Amino acid sequence: MIAKFQDERDVFFDRRFGLFVHWGLYSISAWHEQILWRGSMRRKDYEQLIHQFNPTKFDPYAWLDLAEKAGMQYICFTTKHHDGFCMWDTEYTDYNVMHSPYGQDILARLAEACHKRNFPLSLYYSCPDWHHPNYPNQGRHHEMFGPRAGDEPNLEKYYEFVRNQIRELCTKYGKLYQLFWDVNVAEYQDPGLNAYIRSLQPGILINDRGPGPGDYSTPERHVPDASAFAKPTEACQALGRESWGFKEDEDYYSDKFIMQSMDKILAMGGNYLLNVGPKPDGTLAAENIASLEKIGTWYLSIKEAFEQTTPASYLSQKDEILMEGSGNRMVRDQFLLTKRDNVVYVHLYNNPQSTAIVLKPSATLPTKVTLLNTNQELEARVDLIPWHWKDKPYLRIRNLPVNEMHDTVMVLKLEFDESINE
Repeated sequence: MIAKFQDERDVFFDRRFGLFVHWGLYSISAWHEQILWRGSMRRKDYEQLIHQFNPTKFDPYAWLDLAEKAGMQYICFTTKHHDGFCMWDTEYTDYNVMHSPYGQDILARLAEACHKRNFPLSLYYSCPDWHHPNYPNQGRHHEMFGPRAGDEPNLEKYYEFVRNQIRELCTKYGKLYQLFWDVNVAEYQDPGLNAYIRSLQPGILINDRGPGPGDYSTPERHVPDASAFAKPTEACQALGRESWGFKEDEDYYSDKFIMQSMDKILAMGGNYLLNVGPKPDGTLAAENIASLEKIGTWYLSIKEAFEQTTPASYLSQKDEILMEGSGNRMVRDQFLLTKRDNVVYVHLYNNPQSTAIVLKPSATLPTKVTLLNTNQELEARVDLIPWHWKDKPYLRIRNLPVNEMHDTVMVLKLEFDESINE
């Protein structure tokens, strides 16, 4: 079981599903938020995009409406990505939204909406900066390929700038839920900076990608199979396969793939931060809206399987069988379990192979089995089956609607009497 913080940061274990938002000048290029590193655009050309940034259709309440409809419980916003462009009214660089045609503090508008809705706000801040003259761009990963004429690389001086900006973020925009540092490429270490953040925002959660030890880890995209996380974890994934920012011709993950990814992470005890990249005008792509609505409908139907539960996959073994004549073993089904009191939830995130699953080595019959997605009651038996004819009777759940529900992730609710805890 993951050790908790034993203070107000423990709210982390209740806020399981959040909205990540990557938005900045890169939405205009509509290719990738790291177009300067991954593409062919030059910095001096990219920086001219500031004169085009005018998101007149930006409505933070529309974002929050969609997030709440999907069952999300907080939002994490990119205040400054690697490009160095700041989405708030900062006095420490002119490379910010106030010097664009839009001329309004984007973060202030979002923060106001969040506080009015009582919707927790988290802020993303990039450690590398492709624009600032003091950041030592040396061509390492997620850096520009060297300093420009006029730059004065100085990591200590750059982090004075960072500290000043962090003070603005932590004092001008109300209560913050998390600070999401990103890619400490220069490996700068100053644990005092996180301590300073905590002095300004008591109870804030800080991730593990910054200049000091963090509260939680933040793997992204794909996480290896396991039964449970060993420490507090917030995994992040984007709806788009190629980019976190807006991409005009994005290739999108299927809704089912995101459901599978999400169910797996949550059943392992982690939280899930799902990203969208708003368009240059501030609206979300129709594909993002449709996916969040469908994923949200699924999540709201099964979310009780994550509320006040703990990972419990230790209760079951892989259902495998020795293939006659080959000496090889075949795994029949792969699933994860969560548990709360005398209720066990079975997460069928990995495409069940048939209309039944076997929960080896359990031989305890539940009092009731329900498919959470539809509230349909399912048949449960403890009996000997041909696959395990050399073993003993095991718990078998039957009549799964695998063909009818092939485009979603099923979650089963198994209710036992109190003896299961004995």
